[in-house]
Amino acid sequence: MDSRHFDLLKGCDPTELGRRLKAIRVTRGLTQSDVAGDAMSVAYLSRMESGQRRPTAKMLVEIAHRLDVSVDELLGETAPREVDEIRLTLDYAELSLESGEAHEALTHVGTARERLESSPSDALNDRARFLGARALEALGRTDEALDELESLVGDGRVAGVMRVNAGIALSRIYRESGDLGRAIDTGEHILSGLAESGLDSCDEAVQLTVTIAAAYFERGDSGHAVRICRAAIAKAEALGSPTARASAYWNASAMQARRGDILNAAPLAERALALLSEGQDTRNLARLRTELGRLQLALDPPEVEQARHNLEKAAEELDWSSAAPVDKAWTQLGLARARFLAGDLAGSRELTAEVHEISDGHAPLAAAEARALEGQTYAAEGNMAKAAQTYQEAVLQLSAIGADRGAAQLWFDLADLLDEVGEAEAARDAYKRAAASTGLRARTSTVTRTLV
Repeated sequence: MDSRHFDLLKGCDPTELGRRLKAIRVTRGLTQSDVAGDAMSVAYLSRMESGQRRPTAKMLVEIAHRLDVSVDELLGETAPREVDEIRLTLDYAELSLESGEAHEALTHVGTARERLESSPSDALNDRARFLGARALEALGRTDEALDELESLVGDGRVAGVMRVNAGIALSRIYRESGDLGRAIDTGEHILSGLAESGLDSCDEAVQLTVTIAAAYFERGDSGHAVRICRAAIAKAEALGSPTARASAYWNASAMQARRGDILNAAPLAERALALLSEGQDTRNLARLRTELGRLQLALDPPEVEQARHNLEKAAEELDWSSAAPVDKAWTQLGLARARFLAGDLAGSRELTAEVHEISDGHAPLAAAEARALEGQTYAAEGNMAKAAQTYQEAVLQLSAIGADRGAAQLWFDLADLLDEVGEAEAARDAYKRAAASTGLRARTSTVTRTLV
């Protein structure tokens, strides 16, 4: 530390310095334990943040290093212009993502990473990598997004909330692509280390927990998944955070729906929607509106107008958010079903065509379900031959999807639909595939009959 820094430290207001230190720490997603490490006690750092203690010059240098900022920034001096410009570029990238401009976001990230080569900053570089992965996912470049997220999660230097956020995204993408084992293992590995860092009670920890629960549910461990989700809701309520509570309620709603309990699922989704509306997470808000709309369509009788309102709002929000193709596909599919239930068969088919165009291989289950819905529109018009043909196309699409609970439900639905149009053999095969997707297998007798 040079003489100028000594003079600034000597004359600074300890309360103002502590407030600045805490603000930078929180922005970085670090706990007091992360910053304190083995250089000082958490109590000592806490007294500094509250303005009760002025740090020594040596300690201030150590804190600046751990926060990945300059001593000038901690002392309230202007940060180097280059660092400010890089941070602003990443802010633009994040804003572009939330506005649905993934290509623009990726361009901003690329610019920031180029500038970081001459002005290194671990925290800014990690943020650039994470935003880049989100942009790649939004563009449908899932494999590249996975590579970047796996690199972030596997980097021992990356810690705090950034690692948790990367883990949430990685586990979710694994789950959506059908790799449930890796989704669970990745999430639980990160979750197991949160207690030591003091992050086990943050919003992101709750979101990671329910992401893992969703993967367990998809794998068929519904009882365990529900128990995890209940614990997450309890923790979220204790935190009092709208984001954490919304995440827990949302996943609990989805699980109730998949168990066939639509009456209890819909109120949970509405509660999550109300909580999420308090924040500014446009993509997740839109996804939740889609989930609520689809639940409302599954009620008996269906709430078609309320569902249509939620789905149209979701589609609008997804158009200017960092939504992936899979999000948009499911929303359009919900709108197609709403039109079908309202008797607009031609309009429903127009929207199922959009589902295929949007998904383009990124949402195979939504595409298969869209094909089945298209078949229902033909059956409703009395064109059974065309309906049967379309159902068979749905069978072909679904055959390429791995076994999970979502595929199992669609196999059951297709079995009923095929049976209704006289395709008895195909219906029997669909029932068998549904059973196989839930893990059921025919038992082979090992008893040998004795000839008398």
